[in-house]
Parts: sequence; structure tokens; C-alpha cells
Amino acid sequence: MAVTYARGFRAGTAACGIKAFTAGASAIPRGQRDDLCVVYSASPCDAGGVFTTNKVKSASVVIDQLHLQRNRVQALTINSGNANACTGAQGFRDALLMAKLSADRLDLDPDQVLVSSTGVIGRYLPMDAIKPGIAEACASLSADGGEAAARAIMTTDTVPKTARLDINVGGNAVRVGGMCKGSGMIHPNMATMLAYVTTDAAVEPGFLAAVTKSVADRSFNQVTIDGDSSTNDSFLILANGAAGNEPVRAGTAEAEHLVEALIEVARELSRSIARDGEGATRLITVRVEDATSDAEARTAARTVASSSLVKTAVHGGDPNWGRIVCALGYSGAELALDRLQLSVGGLVVFERGAGVDVDLAAVRRAFEQPEIEIVATLGLGEGKAEAWGCDLSEEYVRINADYTT
Repeated sequence: MAVTYARGFRAGTAACGIKAFTAGASAIPRGQRDDLCVVYSASPCDAGGVFTTNKVKSASVVIDQLHLQRNRVQALTINSGNANACTGAQGFRDALLMAKLSADRLDLDPDQVLVSSTGVIGRYLPMDAIKPGIAEACASLSADGGEAAARAIMTTDTVPKTARLDINVGGNAVRVGGMCKGSGMIHPNMATMLAYVTTDAAVEPGFLAAVTKSVADRSFNQVTIDGDSSTNDSFLILANGAAGNEPVRAGTAEAEHLVEALIEVARELSRSIARDGEGATRLITVRVEDATSDAEARTAARTVASSSLVKTAVHGGDPNWGRIVCALGYSGAELALDRLQLSVGGLVVFERGAGVDVDLAAVRRAFEQPEIEIVATLGLGEGKAEAWGCDLSEEYVRINADYTT
């Protein structure tokens, strides 16, 4: 049930033909899949969000940042096939209209609705198709609609991406669920990625605004596919209190437990993005241990995961561990070469400042597995982190060479 796994959340979808209309079609193509969804909470939510660091921001990102200031969100309206970015004043009018149309159908105020868009940049939203789609999605809201919603937000994704978790908070059963989309134009500090995590936990006002960035830093900001940071990335967390627990307060054991659950769901979604990278054939997990700090470990891990030379070596099954050591060296993280130990697929390939006598055929076989783990132990402290990426293939080039056509 994904984003509707937490009690009190429902979702509905519609097939609007947004991508086709964006490309100039005059009618919805036969067999068009759902490309718009609405997620609704029965009660107002405490909410937090982090967004793209790109200076070019879509209209939806700007509108959401404004609406979050009121912190009484109760619905999300999301479309795929058109990013509504670089669309000037018309883009802002369209994003606001999406919120208003949803609010009217759900008996809310427009600032209780967050909007997201993903797809082609620089094209106006086909609002004549979106208007009836919003009405249809709002009319079909269901607690079982989470999986359909995850499919509706896909662009070049090949599979829907969902996760869920059950925990206990203050003696109450609490659910956490989520969905995301992302396959290309993915790079740390939020990328062409939309992600939504919902929970029925009750939290004190402002709790999620204070923790969402930390959750992102330990999950979505550690994903890299191709080094491109998008105009539309959005990560939102909503908590509606339907579990009936005493509101979680910052600085308590309950708060720590809830945040860890949010991170676990976000990390599972992050891995699903890396696994489904455009043209990807292998998932790369980079684990850095014994760094001077967690922040240093995050920097080193995502530098390796984003290295084009590492990604192509993995794709070709080339046991070229020197590219990994090189990436660690330019990452900016503190590094003492004589303390570094590097392993690939469980095989130690480098330690005490030099390569070790290892069976390169075995290393090649490790590089050829569907999932490959690279572990760099820096020997400098207690910091640790993971990052996730994928190999870089010829198929990635084909997908992005033909994206708008």
C-alpha cells in the first residue's frame, strides 16, 4: 500500500495523457497509463520537506515551499510527463491552479495542498487534460490506492518504488510508508526525484520540519545515477496522528526511534532508485567506515558512487580498483593512504598503501554481480556512511538521447 500504508491516507489516480499532450498530441493515446495522482489525509498533517539545490526551480517547488510555511498540509497532487519548470508566470499559475482544483474537490484551502511535477522541462502543463484528471483522482481515493499512485508518478522508471515499516511508539502501533520516483538525472543534494513518506504517528508541530533534512542526508542525498541535479526534486514527510500515540517530542527516545524508522524507509526507497537507474545493470553500494566523521564518510562514499570511471569499470566488469582509490583521494574527505583498506565484493584489494596479491579473476566476478559492495575503511575515526549508485551503460545514452522524442 506504500504511501497509503499509514492509517488515514488514501490515494487516487487518473490517466491524463500528459506526456502525449506535452508533445503536441490532440487526444489521449489509447492505453495511456495513469500519470496523475492525489494523496489525501483525513486530517491535517505535520509536514517537512527538502527540495532541489538547483538555482533553477520548478513552479511546484516554489509553491510547496510557501505552502509548507503554514504547516497544515492535507493533500498531495502529483503529475508525471511534464516538469512545469522554466515555464515563467504561466507555470506558477498552473501549479497554483492544480492546488486550487484539488482543494475544491477535497474541501480544503489551496495552501493545504502540495503539488509536484516531473518530466520534460520547458513545456507548459496541458491543464485542459489535468483538470478532469484531478477530479477523477479525487473521486477515486482509496486506502488501497498507494501502489497505483507509485506507478502514476513514474517517468523513465521501469518499476514502481515503494517501502513500508511497522514500529511501536509509546505503546502504540505506528505505520510508516512511502513511494518515490527517479531513474535518471539523479545526483546527491536531491535530484530528479520525487519522494513521499507518510506516517500515522502523532508528532509535535514542527517536528518533521526539523528532521527531514537529516533523513534526506542519510538516504536520498546519498544516491547518484549520472551527476545531474534536477529542477524538481522534492522529498516530503507527512504525519497525521491517526495512530493515537502521545505526540512525539524532539529530544526523546520516541523521537529517535521514529526518525530511525523514517530513515530506514527512505534508505530502502533510495536503494530502489539506484537499482533502477536509467540503463543500469548493477546496483553499486559504497560503504565508508572509520572516517573522521559521518559527514566525511558521506562525502567519500558518494564521490566514489558518482565517479563515471568507477561506474564504467563496474559496467565492463573491469577489476580496476585504482579508480576507486583515486576517487577517494579527490573526494575532499580526509584520507591517510597507509591506513586505507579497500575491499570489493568482500575481497581485499588494497591496504597499507598498496595493492595486495588478490585473484583478479575473482574481483572481476564480483564486479559482474547484479549487486556489488565496495567497502573503504579509512582508519581515522568512527564516522560511517553509505551511498548508492549504478553502472553507466550504453542504454543510458540511448534513453537520454531520445528523451523528448
